[in-house]
Amino acid sequence: MANYTAADIKALRERTGAGMLDVKKALDEADGNAEKAVEIIRVKGLARAAKREGNATSEGLVAVKVEDTAAGQAATIIELNSETDFVAKNEKFITLADNVLAAVAKAGAADLDAALAADADGQTVADLVASQGATMGEKIVLRRVARVEGPKVTTYLHRTAKDLPPSIGVLVVTDEAGESVAKDVAQHVAAMAPKYLTREDVPADVVAKERDIAEQTSRNEGKPEAALPKIIEGRLNGFFKEAVLVDQPLAKDPKVTVGKHVENAGGSLKEFVRFRVGN
Repeated sequence: MANYTAADIKALRERTGAGMLDVKKALDEADGNAEKAVEIIRVKGLARAAKREGNATSEGLVAVKVEDTAAGQAATIIELNSETDFVAKNEKFITLADNVLAAVAKAGAADLDAALAADADGQTVADLVASQGATMGEKIVLRRVARVEGPKVTTYLHRTAKDLPPSIGVLVVTDEAGESVAKDVAQHVAAMAPKYLTREDVPADVVAKERDIAEQTSRNEGKPEAALPKIIEGRLNGFFKEAVLVDQPLAKDPKVTVGKHVENAGGSLKEFVRFRVGN
């Protein structure tokens, strides 16, 4: 019979912030000795873990994995967040990210729910992240996941600080010919953060809103009524050049657009994904 009471459990939970099951296990291991139980909880990194649930996780890393498939290539990208950059550059956190990425890629998960449910050596990715977060004493969160497939997938990882892991990750899907300039495109995407691949990918409601803003701005500026249609379309084109990847001037050579750069190589762009930690 356990030599502690419900009141002992409550007191230890309030003292450490650990969960009920963890407190009970610690008391069992400590034979009811509260001080020894506290030490066990601290060693296991469980203290204060529950109290961190509301903490912000704005640091972390982005990781990618590319695999060959029968149809070409597939790539998985994840964003794993921590509370502090101190933990983000810790070897345990980086190893956790590697293990999560491997499990998510093996499962072929294309969204967060599927990724969290993926098997990671006998436990779910969600449980793995939670347990490792407790061990590290921080709230760790798998924030988002994406998976792409195509003839060729090119990746690019960028570090915004030399002592931290990559915080920007890009996947670019092209055909065979497009692979020759895909690294240029990936680096461009990392720097310029386009929102859409082509104009056709921009939702109709977004286009309508931008057109309305262009019209209202032009009217407020007192532009001639007869000139409004041309002015509005010109401003809408300006929006497309900022938001649409193929319409953006290429970062390494602004004289050509990204779309023209790929076209000149005889290739085509299929898809892109860009993650930036915290954004």
